[in-house]
Amino acid sequence: MINELQRVYPIEAYEVFETGELDTEGFRPHGKRLKPGYAAPAEPAAAPPDAGHEAARLAIESVSGGKNTLLYDDLGLPSVMVRIPRFNWSDVFDEGADEPCSAFIVKGRTLESIYISKYLNVVEHGRAYSLPARNPASLYTIEEARAACLAKGKGWHLMSNAEWMAIAHWCRKNNSLPRGNNDHGRDWAIKHESSVRVDAGGFGDKVLRPNLTGTGPDTWTHDGTAFGISDLNGNLWDVLSGLRLLDGEIQIIPDNDSAAGVDESENSPHWRAISLDGTLVPPRSDGTFKLDGISPGREDDVFTRIPDGVFLSAHVKNPHYKGGKPDTIHRAYSISKFNEMKHDETAPPHRILKQIGIYPIGDGSGNPSFFVRNYGERVPYRGGSWFDGPGAGLWELYMRENRTWIAEDCGFRSAYADLS
Repeated sequence: MINELQRVYPIEAYEVFETGELDTEGFRPHGKRLKPGYAAPAEPAAAPPDAGHEAARLAIESVSGGKNTLLYDDLGLPSVMVRIPRFNWSDVFDEGADEPCSAFIVKGRTLESIYISKYLNVVEHGRAYSLPARNPASLYTIEEARAACLAKGKGWHLMSNAEWMAIAHWCRKNNSLPRGNNDHGRDWAIKHESSVRVDAGGFGDKVLRPNLTGTGPDTWTHDGTAFGISDLNGNLWDVLSGLRLLDGEIQIIPDNDSAAGVDESENSPHWRAISLDGTLVPPRSDGTFKLDGISPGREDDVFTRIPDGVFLSAHVKNPHYKGGKPDTIHRAYSISKFNEMKHDETAPPHRILKQIGIYPIGDGSGNPSFFVRNYGERVPYRGGSWFDGPGAGLWELYMRENRTWIAEDCGFRSAYADLS
C-alpha cells in the first residue's frame, strides 16, 4: 500500500497555476497544489489473480504472438505491456560490444526480457497504468512519476533511459523509427497520419492538447505493427529515470539498475559519472565527460536562449548561467541540432555516450533537437510533444529542467523487469 506522503493523486485533484513568465521559446513554468478540502478516495482492496486475469492475458498474447501481454500490479489491475527480448549491443550498434544491451542488466543480473508500457500512462489509485484510448497523464514531476510506477509492486519502475535507448537503437537498426503526433494531432511530414485528439480541435490547430493514447496508425509504433510501443515520437515528452546532468557533468545509474528502484534523489550514492575511458566513477571526479557551452553564458536572470548549443568536453568553461543566485527552473539555456554536436580534444567520445543517446551516432536517427542547461541538476525527457515537428523522435533530448518541473506536454510510462 502507498505511504500517504508518497501518494500521487489524479491531476483533477490539483489546482494548476502558472509560476513565471514565458521564456523566449514560449515555455511557461507551472506549479500545482491539492485543492482545498480534497479527500483522497479509499484505495481499493487488492484483488487476487483469478481465471479471468489469465484468460485476458492469454488472449492478448495469442493475438500478438507473444509481443504484448497484460501485467497486473499489487491491486490486481492490468497494464498493456510490450515484451522486448534481450539482444546484444553488437546486434544493433556497429561500435557495440558483444555483450547484453544495458537495459537487460539489473544489479548484475542479465534478464531475458523487459516489458515497456505500450501506451503513455494514466494515473489511477496512485499508480501508473498503460491503457488504450486514454488522456495521458501530464503535469507530474519526475519524483511523482517514479512514485506512481514504484507503487505498483516489485519490478515496476519509471521507464529508464537505458530502456528507451535500447528501443531507439533497435529501431534505427531495423529502419523502423516511428512517426507520431508532433504537429497538433498529426505527423508533420505525413499529414494524413493522425489520431484522436483529446479536445475537439481540427488537425494542425494550435491547441495545447495531446491525442488519446495509442489511437494513431501502426507507423506510430516502434516496430511499425499494431503490437509495438506507441507514442514514442511526439504526443507527450517521456520523462525517464537513470540519466541526468549535474553542472554539465553527464551522470547515469549503472546498467538498468533503475529497474530495481534504487535511490535516484539528487544526492543519491548510486549516480556515476563517465570517465574518458568509459569507466564509471563517482560524480565530480577528474577527467569525466561534460557538456560545455559553445558561447559564453549570461550573468543576468533573463529567460533567454544562448546561441550555438553545447559540445562534449572534459571541462565546463561556459555554463549557460554564470550569475550568483541559486539555481531556479528558468534561466539561460541552449537549443541545437543533436546530430551536429561536436567534441573538443579533451574528450574524444567513448561508445558509451552513443549507447546512452548523449552523443550523436550518425545517420539513421532522424533530425533531433537537443535542449540543455549545463548548470544545476537537469533530468531527461525524450521523444518530443505534439508541437515539436521535425525535431521530435527517439533521439530528441530535453535536459533543460530540474526535478520539480511539470508541464502539460510532459508525461511518462512505467516499465517492468521480472526480479523474482
